[in-house]
Amino acid sequence: MLPQLPRVSVLLLLSAALSVLVGCTTLQPAPSNPTAAAATPVEQPSPTAAAQPQQLTVYSGRNENLIGPLVEQFRQETGIEVSVRYGDTAEMAATILEEGKNSPADVFFAQDAGALGALAAKGRLQPLPAEILQQVDARFRDPNGRWVGASGRARVVVYNTDRVTEADLPDSIFGFTDPAWRGRVGWAPTNGSFQAMVTAMRLLHGEDAARAWLQGMIANDVKVYPNNSAIVEAVGKGEVDVGLVNHYYLYRFLAERGESFPARNYFTRAVDAGALTNIAGLGIVDTARNRDAAERFVAYMLSTAAQKYFAEKTYEYPLVAGVAADSRLRPLTELQTPNLDLSRLEDLEGTLRLLQEVGALQ
Repeated sequence: MLPQLPRVSVLLLLSAALSVLVGCTTLQPAPSNPTAAAATPVEQPSPTAAAQPQQLTVYSGRNENLIGPLVEQFRQETGIEVSVRYGDTAEMAATILEEGKNSPADVFFAQDAGALGALAAKGRLQPLPAEILQQVDARFRDPNGRWVGASGRARVVVYNTDRVTEADLPDSIFGFTDPAWRGRVGWAPTNGSFQAMVTAMRLLHGEDAARAWLQGMIANDVKVYPNNSAIVEAVGKGEVDVGLVNHYYLYRFLAERGESFPARNYFTRAVDAGALTNIAGLGIVDTARNRDAAERFVAYMLSTAAQKYFAEKTYEYPLVAGVAADSRLRPLTELQTPNLDLSRLEDLEGTLRLLQEVGALQ
């Protein structure tokens, strides 16, 4: 019998069973002649869309610390008021599914393609305009045009430079099940990006291979951490020699602690699930009440200003041509990534179930 599923899994399992299922009064100034006003009531005109500020509701699986400043920048430049609900990406997707046609969400901003793919598969995302989609390479957008990547995040191995050289590292993450790495590797199985990588492993290498790798890592005394930042911290301290993370976390540590911080990223040589390059991206929800504002928000995330923000502030890969990534990153065009439609990363439920079966999640 399987252990009780965590809340995110329960939400997603419940959502899969779902069928895809104020007016405002403008106040007028007080009349200068109250008697005349009482004798002749003034009929209030109905407010028009042009007379009211546009409003937008965004459900975000991206952390407020990461995108909050960018959302505020959008508000200041466009005058569009934005209300953002922040939370775990998978949980936000499940919430949209549960809310059905009553969802107030206009835009879903996800930290990975799997959640976007899940909503698209349920018919909950609207097709985006061609002029938005065509700005991003086909690898990083939905083949059916329902979501688009805004920034790229590569899976890497972060390693302690005082204890390991790049030449010591295996070609593939599958090599970390070797007894030589016992107790020397850190991972974060509750992290959405890790779960997306395991989903990719299931798709690329099969369910049995993914299960065997997870069991091999656990048998090899892999160290568990709550998130990517904790892994990088542990690698820098020498608690573990290597960790499985997204590439950009290291650069935040380097920015805060200087280039002497004893950790660097290694891009695995094998083109497998460990070399996955995922995206953070956006889609317009089918319940969007302000389609124009929603399109402007998505387009803004592909603007030069936003792409530079991702490159310079979050150290992610910009996905629009003409905006350079941080010079320390291996160019996106040189990354050897597995041939995988990122929309297929939608089966998070199966991955959570597998992680629980092997004991990686409690």
